[in-house]
Amino acid sequence: MNCQGYDLIGDVHGCALSLRMLLARLGYRQVNGVYRHPQRKVIFIGDIIDRGPHIREALQLVRDMVDAGHAHIVMGNHEYNYLCYMTPHPDKPNEYLRAHTARHQRILQQTLEQLAPYSGEQQDYLEWFQQLPLFIEFERFRVVHACWHQGLIDRFRQQYDGNQIDREFLYRSAIEDCFEWELMDRLLRGTHLRLPNNEVMVSKDGFRRHFFRTKFWMPDPQYLVDVVFQPDPLPAHLARLPLTAAQREDLICYGSDEKLLFIGHYWRQGTPEPVTSNIACLDYSAVKYGKLVAYRLDDETRIMPEKFVWVDVAREVHLANAEVGAS
Repeated sequence: MNCQGYDLIGDVHGCALSLRMLLARLGYRQVNGVYRHPQRKVIFIGDIIDRGPHIREALQLVRDMVDAGHAHIVMGNHEYNYLCYMTPHPDKPNEYLRAHTARHQRILQQTLEQLAPYSGEQQDYLEWFQQLPLFIEFERFRVVHACWHQGLIDRFRQQYDGNQIDREFLYRSAIEDCFEWELMDRLLRGTHLRLPNNEVMVSKDGFRRHFFRTKFWMPDPQYLVDVVFQPDPLPAHLARLPLTAAQREDLICYGSDEKLLFIGHYWRQGTPEPVTSNIACLDYSAVKYGKLVAYRLDDETRIMPEKFVWVDVAREVHLANAEVGAS
């Protein structure tokens, strides 16, 4: 197939019905059970699993497209978390790369439950997740789940020759503060700063956080409020604190002259729009009854607001479910 454009799709999180609706809206049709388009391909930004009601269906749909050559995908932090949660620790008997804490189980619960009856599939998906690229770079644009960190990516390419991890890398990535750990943390979770004075922020989903997510494209931020990038705002007494020299060292800046960049991860709200002229975030909280969002990329050199396409989950999926129930 001669690909004439790409449709980049944000975090699915088990919302298979929304995904089917979005693909139909984008002009994809099922042929022999696989969604395809005569001129275009999809690029999934990761986080196909967790939280939603139809995780197994979403995985099957996405993998079928990837295997048939009609889509690409990069790894999300939820695929990575699941892979680590299910991988025994090589040096600690009866332990795993990701500790089986109540918090970690809560995040993965829907995936664990929905795949448990299909142990063969579960193992197959674990092997597939390890093979997923961490990032993809094309001539005109880049794709990563949370943050493009050029220095870390350059070092990874030099040491590991490509954009995929192996089993030894996976094991090392569980060692806090080593290179492999830092790479996965930055690319799949983004940049962040610790809350001052050891303060704790309780997010809307009930998690206690000592860190807050930060923008990685601000050229000269002055205050904490200038760099915060997440649904939950900073407490007012912290927002206007000036950035310290140490905090500035932890920030990076993806310049306005860099290639177009597509990310997910950040639970945005409202009407989909560009983050900057060259950055688009496609995660608009679909599994929380927000929007499942795509961007239709052709040959433009700047992110264009009119190229976002989405399914309003709260409205459209509710109506679709109501019609099915009434039939």
